[in-house]
Amino acid sequence: MNKELEHKFVTELENNQNIVHKVCTLYTHDRDSHNDLFQEITIQLWKAYPKFRGDSKFSTWMYRVALNTAITLYRKSKKRVNTQDYDSVIYKIKAEEYDETEENQLKLMYRAIKQLGDIDKALVFLYLEEKDYSEISETLGITEVNARVKMNRVKNKLRTILNP
Repeated sequence: MNKELEHKFVTELENNQNIVHKVCTLYTHDRDSHNDLFQEITIQLWKAYPKFRGDSKFSTWMYRVALNTAITLYRKSKKRVNTQDYDSVIYKIKAEEYDETEENQLKLMYRAIKQLGDIDKALVFLYLEEKDYSEISETLGITEVNARVKMNRVKNKLRTILNP
């Protein structure tokens, strides 16, 4: 990868790293697992970046890689995320600390979302990120109609979880 491309990747990642933090919050239960998953997603983004053609926005592509990485690792091991050695990556990304305690309501919502299945979690996450259904369907690889139907079902599940 040439220096200009590497610099562009680092800049894009630093500007959009909260996407990765939010995915990590959905798929992990403690700080160490969060950090491990953040590291693994960063590595997977780095490896996949040379193939990023720019057909979609960087953030959309980043959501897709982050969610796919999280879902794959989460399914392999629900206890601990297996990661690669971060020191083997040439560039170290400046990581901002993510404050998980910003709002108590968000904590309750995250707890409820964590009870959903993997795809439903991803769907809610993208919805909460204010992505339109065309972008949600592109990111998840489903039809727009399917995304809308699934979202209505998930909303009902969340209502039941939050108001038993």
